[in-house]
This record gives sequence, C-alpha cells and structure tokens, in this order.
Amino acid sequence: MSPAMQLIVTGRQVDVGETLRTHVSDALDAILGKYFGSAIEAHVVFAREGHLIRAEIEVRLSRGILVNGRAAASEFYAAFDAAAERIAKQLRRYKRRLHAHHAKNRGPEETVEREEQARSYILAGGEDEAEEVADGHAGAPAVIAEMSTELPQLTVGEAVMRMDLADSPFLLFRNRSHGQLNLVYRRGDGNIGWIDPSLEPGRSNSVTAGRASR
Repeated sequence: MSPAMQLIVTGRQVDVGETLRTHVSDALDAILGKYFGSAIEAHVVFAREGHLIRAEIEVRLSRGILVNGRAAASEFYAAFDAAAERIAKQLRRYKRRLHAHHAKNRGPEETVEREEQARSYILAGGEDEAEEVADGHAGAPAVIAEMSTELPQLTVGEAVMRMDLADSPFLLFRNRSHGQLNLVYRRGDGNIGWIDPSLEPGRSNSVTAGRASR
C-alpha cells in the first residue's frame, strides 16, 4: 500500500484475514498507480448476504472526489476482484473523459475554485417509524444521522463525471458559471437529468446519455 493512502479493511459478521488484506492493498495500489497515481484513503467492507460475500470499495482520490465499486460472489477474493474491476473501469472512463473535457475546454485539470461545507442528514423512514418532533414541527421524520459533506464548485460536465465516478444516483453542486446550486441525476431512461434554477425559459434541463458521456 502506498504510504500516503490510509487503507481500512473491515468485515461485517465475517472474519477478514491478513492474507486477504494484503491482496486488497496490492490490488488497489496497482489500480491507482495505473490510472490515478495516488489516493487519500480507501475503505473496503466485506459482508455476508445469504450464501454470497459482498465486497464494497470506497476510494477517496482527492478532496471531494470519490469512486465506489461493489460486487457479490461466492467467496471473498472473487467478490473483491469483481468490485476492484468496477473501480478500474470507472477510473479508465473518468481519465478518458477528463482528457477529452480538458482538450475541449483548454482548462486546467479539474480545477475546483471553492469547496463549501454542507450538512447531510439520514432521516428515519418507513411506515412503521414513529413520527417525532424536529425543528419545532410536529410530524417531521426523526433525524438518525447528521454528517458534514462537501459542496463542490464545478461545471456541469465535471459534475456528471464525478457522479459517474462515485456510482451515485445524483450530485448536488454549485455551478461554476453562475454560482447557483445545481443538481445532476440519473434518469430511469438512461439519460442524465440536470436541474438548474437559473436556466432561462426554453433552455433544456436534461442532457442525453451521449452528451453527458455517460
């Protein structure tokens, strides 16, 4: 493992041995060295799901840039290797898109002018959850987790690349061109949706999968 990257390997109701940890470390070092160079930290979780083992990988490449991969198989190594291949595939695609994006815009690599801190919450859900009073309003769902998250300042193209890299269904960001909050998200039809409150009437707020380089 690269000395600059912190690696955490954990098991949920399963034992993770030192041999598997070494395999994880060597594999991630090889992938990152080939496609990105280095990372800040990586967290790999193994969990049992019925007769399968699920491996989930989260790698923080740099501030605000995450890549996720997950897979399930009948044994630990196969599950991790499949999840790691997803990470490698996403990094290959991200690197290709990044080069194309920079060639088109003639700008510096992934320049983020400002990173804001925002709060994200996990709310209790489901019909069986009891309604509680929150923020002075009766009937509001209970907050079961509160976290700090970064709100990046990006172009729409950069936001789509980051969303795809993190394998996330959406990404909230501040549009670098005008400073307003925007949202990109995955649509059920395979296209990428884009919500921009500052758009002028008549302009499209949805980009196709091809245009979004998905």
